[in-house]
Amino acid sequence: MALFGSSDKKKKTLARVRPTVVRTQNVAKEIFNIAKSHDMKPELLDFNLLGLQTYTRTVSNNKETEWEEIEAENLYNLDDVTQLLNPDFQIRQTYEIEVFSISKNSRDIFKDFKAAVGANATKCKVYLSVAAGSKLEYVEHLDYELKSYIDKKKIRAGILIDIFDEMVDDMVSKLSAQIRINGSVQFQKNETYLIAEGVEPTATTNDALILHYENNNEVAENERINYASRGFIQSVKKDELLIEYIKPKPGKPGRNCRGDYMQPEEPVVVNEPTFDVDETIKVVETPDSIHYIAKENGYIAFEENKYVIKQDVDIAEISFKTTGSIASGIDSDVSISVKESDAIKDAVGTGMFVEVSEIDIDGNVGSNAKVIAKKAKIGGQTHQSSFVKADELDINVHKGNAEGQGIHITRLEHGHIKGEDVDVTQALGGVIFAKNITLDVCTSHVKATATKKIEINKLHGSENIFTIDPVLSDDAQKSLQDNEEKAKELKIEIREIKKEIQKYTKLIKDGTPAFLDIKKRLIHYKKNGVKMPEAFVKKYKDFQALQNKLKALQENYERQQDQLNLLSTRTVSFQDSIFDARVINHGEWIGYNEIKFKLMNPPKELVYKPAEGSQEKIFALKKINEDEYAIRPVEE
Repeated sequence: MALFGSSDKKKKTLARVRPTVVRTQNVAKEIFNIAKSHDMKPELLDFNLLGLQTYTRTVSNNKETEWEEIEAENLYNLDDVTQLLNPDFQIRQTYEIEVFSISKNSRDIFKDFKAAVGANATKCKVYLSVAAGSKLEYVEHLDYELKSYIDKKKIRAGILIDIFDEMVDDMVSKLSAQIRINGSVQFQKNETYLIAEGVEPTATTNDALILHYENNNEVAENERINYASRGFIQSVKKDELLIEYIKPKPGKPGRNCRGDYMQPEEPVVVNEPTFDVDETIKVVETPDSIHYIAKENGYIAFEENKYVIKQDVDIAEISFKTTGSIASGIDSDVSISVKESDAIKDAVGTGMFVEVSEIDIDGNVGSNAKVIAKKAKIGGQTHQSSFVKADELDINVHKGNAEGQGIHITRLEHGHIKGEDVDVTQALGGVIFAKNITLDVCTSHVKATATKKIEINKLHGSENIFTIDPVLSDDAQKSLQDNEEKAKELKIEIREIKKEIQKYTKLIKDGTPAFLDIKKRLIHYKKNGVKMPEAFVKKYKDFQALQNKLKALQENYERQQDQLNLLSTRTVSFQDSIFDARVINHGEWIGYNEIKFKLMNPPKELVYKPAEGSQEKIFALKKINEDEYAIRPVEE
């Protein structure tokens, strides 16, 4: 059985089709049917084009007329847009072909030419794609052979020939000429050639309503979704495009390279605006669309079938269950008032993030909550793991972390504060970093560090540390660090320049006697009209070059030294400001407390411990001698 099967397979492989002439409108289908009848693959068959007939007709009043044959010399006249876009105009082609089996021994000039015909989705543009590595050698009548090769590829793909392909003759001519000159051509990369172009239809535009303000919160690919941020309010900016209505627009017809007329679909209209807007939103209409544009900052709201932009929001609480996180931005002009004031509940819930222009919270800020605004007021207390940041910040009871410019805390309970001007009514432990610090009542375990002033009105406890640090702020620390790094680099440069100056100074000193002798001789030669020796002239010029080099080095040394002096002055100025800083206690010193001043040059921390019961009020840093400083009571 195995032997019989092998013999049967061999017979199928050797099956051949005698040259067969057929007339057809679908060459690919005809070749497939012939191959099937001979139990072989269509790829083993080829054909020659023996004849071509092109027919046209126009359907009038739904009545079909007779097909009329078009002479070959008039085919390109069919490529008329007005005629092609007539829906009643029809085209078809009939091909007379000779189908035959491909012989392995037959000569094939295109055996190394790997090309395929492809088209865009509408079949209005047809391309010949040639694969990299393909090769064509010159043969007699190559342009004819290449044109026939392309036509056969198009016919197999159902593309009409000699109607939409005026560009093929020029393409074939150029490629054939190149091959004729070089003898052959090998394609180093994939190449694509346009070989037919019909009339591309214009797609129909269905109407659409795009809510751009919602797309602002879309999650990027691979970005983790924050389920706590559900867009309770949609913040908008002035001149931002909020909503866009795309008007319906009928498409334009076309005709593809198969001769098919392409009628565009009627536009679908289902999204026409039925809403209104108020004076906060500008409406701009164009022939293609309607744009709804914000006229001011705020958030967009939809009330009673009307879109409006508002700034004020009144809510009971901000929590995962109700609103989720709110992030409209500090420049959004959005102000939120949170009314929850129950002491055992959180007005801003656990893990919530809030970023608005202004916020007024009647109650508490929960654990891991984060509030950022230009202006913030918290009537309750902040959890120790919470974070609040605002230019103007007012907190009733603070246990968490706070940053701002002007900060007022009614009661500080071991919280952290970082700001410019900090005012605390009652401090019961905590850490404060600021430019100026005022403590109305200071109890115990407070660490206050300032760059300019710490003022205590009443001291009711001990174990407090009051520190003056002139480079407390991040900007000052960075500026000082940059200053020191530049000074370090300059010192290295100055040291190298100094070595160069010493080297050139020695060269000039050693060469001066010889230079003076040469100069004297040159003057003598010139005075007596004698031509000066080239060797003397060269030595004279070389010595002058050494002098110029030394002068340039000395000038550069002075410039770098001036720059170093300037940087040193800046470093000193940082420390000089510490002499204007003050620690002031208007009451009596109680228990154990420390006053500290931090020096930069030399780096040193000075400590003063006021005696219990002392009435000394104002403390400053004083310079005792060149390298000695001390903290002393002063009058002002």
